[in-house]
Amino acid sequence: MLLNLNIVDLAVVKSLNLNLEKGMSVLTGETGAGKSILLTALGLALGDRADSGYVRPHATRAEINLEFDLMDAPSAKQWLKDNDLNDEENCFIRRIVYQDGGSKAYINNRPVTLLSLKQLSALLVEIHGQHAHLTLLDFDQQRHLLDNFSSNQDLLAEINTTYQYWKQTNTELNQLVKSSSAQFEREELLRYQLEELHQLDLDNFDYQAISEEHNKLANLDLILKQGQEQLEILYENEQQSVSQMLGYSLTSLTELSQFSPELAEIHELLTGAQIQIEEASQQLRRYLETQEADPHRLSWLEEQIGIIQDISRKHQSTPEYLPQLAIELETELNNIAHSSERLEQLTVSAQQQLLQYQTLSSKLSENRSHNAKKLEKNISSMIKELGMPQGDFLVHVTHQTEETPKAIGNDKIEFLVSANPGLPAKPLAKVASGGELSRISLAIQVSTSTDKTTPTMIFDEVDAGIGGGIAEIVGQKLRNLSHNRQILCVTHLPQVASQAHQHLYVKKDQTETTSSTVSLLNPREKVEEIARMLGGVNITQNTLAHAEEMLNVSSV
Repeated sequence: MLLNLNIVDLAVVKSLNLNLEKGMSVLTGETGAGKSILLTALGLALGDRADSGYVRPHATRAEINLEFDLMDAPSAKQWLKDNDLNDEENCFIRRIVYQDGGSKAYINNRPVTLLSLKQLSALLVEIHGQHAHLTLLDFDQQRHLLDNFSSNQDLLAEINTTYQYWKQTNTELNQLVKSSSAQFEREELLRYQLEELHQLDLDNFDYQAISEEHNKLANLDLILKQGQEQLEILYENEQQSVSQMLGYSLTSLTELSQFSPELAEIHELLTGAQIQIEEASQQLRRYLETQEADPHRLSWLEEQIGIIQDISRKHQSTPEYLPQLAIELETELNNIAHSSERLEQLTVSAQQQLLQYQTLSSKLSENRSHNAKKLEKNISSMIKELGMPQGDFLVHVTHQTEETPKAIGNDKIEFLVSANPGLPAKPLAKVASGGELSRISLAIQVSTSTDKTTPTMIFDEVDAGIGGGIAEIVGQKLRNLSHNRQILCVTHLPQVASQAHQHLYVKKDQTETTSSTVSLLNPREKVEEIARMLGGVNITQNTLAHAEEMLNVSSV
């Protein structure tokens, strides 16, 4: 439960430190005193959007701190543990809002995102605003209320998972069916292209080798002519060959080495050169002897190169990439060839998933219908107590089996009411007045709160439009709710305020800078505040006696 609310420089609140207790607490005060800012502070601390208008004039920032006891919040305690934020016995939440509208959030003194803050807050506090009866007209909200009352969260999660699988499979199936007509033409084209590529003998395809062989055969005459000339120069010209001239040099150096031993190393180098020239000449001779012109081979190579280059241009590729291109085309053709198998697999899978979804959806619908009867009974009984003695509340659950699957099931859920006997039940928006909607809304909130685990519930003037004996019943209902959770209620009704275990009074001080303060009323101050709410400006002894009587009755 919420133990402490601390506010610094938030709007009209300069500084506030408020301790809260178990049971039912009420906030009262004159209109405009600042009761709403306390709920604003709670909303900000729990993750509402911030802006610079919340910062008190002349202050650099506003700060809200909350302290929660987790003894009655096992879900919140587990969330903190799962997110490595459970350092403290209690839970501390801090929200800072800066002048520029930026903000920071902390859980147990560690910075967190607003998403994390909201996730935790939902496990700690539930706020019912003064316009809750308007959201009651929304079909999604009606479904949400029924599902919460029915404890359908696990079943809804299972349905959503099945729905997502079905949706993904069905999307792929539709895309495959849509593209199947175009695939036939693509398959024909791929087969033609692969047949053309396989003519190149891709298993033994080596474009570089073909290009090199073509280049050699195309220039063979030049190779033979110049090769023979070089053979003459190197070795075969007996008068002027390189080998002959080296022989002369070696003979001369042999004679000179007798006089200068240093020339021996040079003689050795030239001897090696002569040997290498002779070997090179022999290899060149053997090479030239093996070369033979082959016009037919040259013509075939030229034809192959032309075919390869044409195919490369057609595919906007390079000759070297053609083998890899063939692999890619074969992969695509194989995928198309197996698309019929995939189509059959997807069809079967989608049918199975749809069948599973329909089974779960039917189970959800049965659960909703079963609990709708309970909710009808509870709310009908309560609205009779709240001043609609002839009222009947109905929850219609219509299972739409032919509808496309949805993540929330295939039910249409609608709240209806019959305010007078003999008249057919109609949707809330068409029947209920503003005051009736407020009472129905309160009845729903009380009825659907019984099984909730949220330890703290806040009601912001949900009793608007109610008075007299009905207001007293509302107060009793809220007090009953506080037996197993903490209730904080903002009210203008003395009948509701008198039911509280703790009475907080909000007062606006305008001596200097406008500011609001909150004080905990003692028993005598409680009587005076209830009397003020009963009697207005002139409070008589009778009014005080009436207030004291109301407090005494409520405490029994």
